Amino acid sequence: MSALKLHGIVPPVVTPLTPDYQVDEVSLRKVIRHLIDNGVHGLFLLGSTSEVVFLNAKQRADAIRIALDEANGAVPAVCGVMDPTTDRVIENARQAKELGVDGLVVTSQFYPRTSQNETIVHFSMIREAVDLPIVAYDIPVCTQLKLSRETLMSMYEQKLICGLKDSSGDDGNMRMVMKDFEDKPDFSILTGSETTVDYALLGGAHGNVPGLGNVDPAGYVRLYEAAQRGDWDAARAEQERLIRVFQIVFQGVPHTSPNASGVGGFKTAMHLMGLISHRHMSRPNQLIPDAGVEKIRQILTETGLLH
Repeated sequence: MSALKLHGIVPPVVTPLTPDYQVDEVSLRKVIRHLIDNGVHGLFLLGSTSEVVFLNAKQRADAIRIALDEANGAVPAVCGVMDPTTDRVIENARQAKELGVDGLVVTSQFYPRTSQNETIVHFSMIREAVDLPIVAYDIPVCTQLKLSRETLMSMYEQKLICGLKDSSGDDGNMRMVMKDFEDKPDFSILTGSETTVDYALLGGAHGNVPGLGNVDPAGYVRLYEAAQRGDWDAARAEQERLIRVFQIVFQGVPHTSPNASGVGGFKTAMHLMGLISHRHMSRPNQLIPDAGVEKIRQILTETGLLH
């Protein structure tokens, strides 16, 4: 397995859509430039914030192709290949490799109820089929399975995974995982939280995969750089400002689902900032209502992101 050690700020890239639900190439190129120009350390294509499970094979391929072309190798790019079953994940992984990504991001199976042992087999089959580094993605709210510490260590020892994106919300368990891997310099641990990044970096995390990083990549880069130089007061101050920005994710509820409110909050903010042409999501997710849009505009203005 080729080496891949992710670190720093690696946003899960929003997938802008045209009114007929195709990938908006002009907007996606603008998003990639926005991220790279503001100093991110990597790109996570086709993550949850990217609406990966809503996208068909063509849409996934278009998003990967456009993003990699615009990035032009400036930073590492990993790609989510999530799907309910192993064989479908392998198909997605082969497509991603052919298009040129640097690594894969894989969850346990979802919809079919699975076990820790079957999850290890799932990862081993993907790893055997496609020769790319794999980052394990722990997101039990979507998969209904929490990747145990023992499972993660077993997969690492079998050379199946090179890192972890922890979106479990279980900060206590993540802290113990960081302890488990403290003497494994080839393994990277990244938090998926937008709001506890300073805590995670202090505890030993190597970086962060923030959906809100699409809106304010420079803020997350400042937070990471402050942590790297040991300026925890500056890291905390930046984290607290980002928490204020993060309130955009709540402005769709109860009109939308919490998921659509989150992704819709990001897309609405990016639309207001001139980064994307349209703010709609994949069907059937509903737009943030007008009152929510105005609240997002107010939050962006108050936090210095919109003038």
